[in-house]
Amino acid sequence: MAVFNRVESPRQVEDAIYSEVIQAGDGWMRVLKPGQVMRIVDLEGNQAADTLFYDAENPEDHYSAVATITGQSNIYLSTGSTLRAESGKELLRIVADTCGRHDTVGGSCSAQSNTVRYSHDKLSMHNCRDTFMLQLAGQDGVYTKRDLAPNINFFMNVPVTPDGGLKFDDGVSAPGCYVEMQSICRTMALISNCPQLNNPCNAYNPTPIQVLIWDK
Repeated sequence: MAVFNRVESPRQVEDAIYSEVIQAGDGWMRVLKPGQVMRIVDLEGNQAADTLFYDAENPEDHYSAVATITGQSNIYLSTGSTLRAESGKELLRIVADTCGRHDTVGGSCSAQSNTVRYSHDKLSMHNCRDTFMLQLAGQDGVYTKRDLAPNINFFMNVPVTPDGGLKFDDGVSAPGCYVEMQSICRTMALISNCPQLNNPCNAYNPTPIQVLIWDK
């Protein structure tokens, strides 16, 4: 089920209404208005951007990997993919993508997964689950840890093996690759720019990403 639907965007950087660089290990959270377009840029290549979305009008209705995969009959995301919530509601649509494939099943790193996958001395390492929780905690009690869900890993390469397992392989992204999504409703976007040092998802070298937003 390889997907490499690479489509460049017509939008110009100088026309963006918002731009921010997110350092490796840092988080970002912001509401997107209906029609707004968000671009995530892999500035140096092979960086994993762990991302979740929520219906801003109904915070309990978060992005659903199951609904999204079922809706498109493919486990990977690229141009044309519609990102759906648990209720089935359409949250965003990918309108441009120069990477060509993004992971929906690898999940985010956590203190617990780091010890299980690697070794017990990795317990104290910073991880995406912690970053997600720090961002959610800053929303005045609207979100709690129960609002965490299986996330999208933009730019991350997680092939499925013939026996149904997962592999964390070298990325298929490159410096300057981006994915662009148009919000269908008021959508809360949450990003953890992955600090992972133990697998090749970001070439063992976590690097910054950039977020840009256009009004349309």
